[in-house]
Amino acid sequence: MPMTSEPVRQGLLDTNILILRRWVNVAELPDEMAISVVTLAELSAGPHQVRRNDEQDLYDEHEERARRMEILQRAENEFDPIPFDAEAARVYGRLTAAVVAAGRKPRRRTADLMIAATAVAEDLPLFTTNPGDYTGLERLLRTVPVTRPPLPHERKP
Repeated sequence: MPMTSEPVRQGLLDTNILILRRWVNVAELPDEMAISVVTLAELSAGPHQVRRNDEQDLYDEHEERARRMEILQRAENEFDPIPFDAEAARVYGRLTAAVVAAGRKPRRRTADLMIAATAVAEDLPLFTTNPGDYTGLERLLRTVPVTRPPLPHERKP
């Protein structure tokens, strides 16, 4: 299915939309939003993946972990995630085949493909700021590109 620019009433949100949601233009999102349980899994892992680097002090590390926990808690409160069920598992196999046919490696895209499979199984378009993550799936998945907003630290004063 091709990408579309027509207004869409219902849609599945990719994980990046939830992470950037505070800054995403709400006019680009569907009226009725859903998430996959896979997105909830990715958000649950997020706080545990924060690591301090040489340019980051301990305060920044704790602040980033708290920010990720807040995103997770909001998602848990706001959404009843769509499960990854047997139908989504079957679709996942077809999407994996499409990724391989496009010359890409499906192993690095497991979560993305599971989210996409949920969207296909539920007959929902997938809203994402990273449409390139779904290259090669155009015949099976309808994506709706959402403008990636600049983050606060990327904005010009």
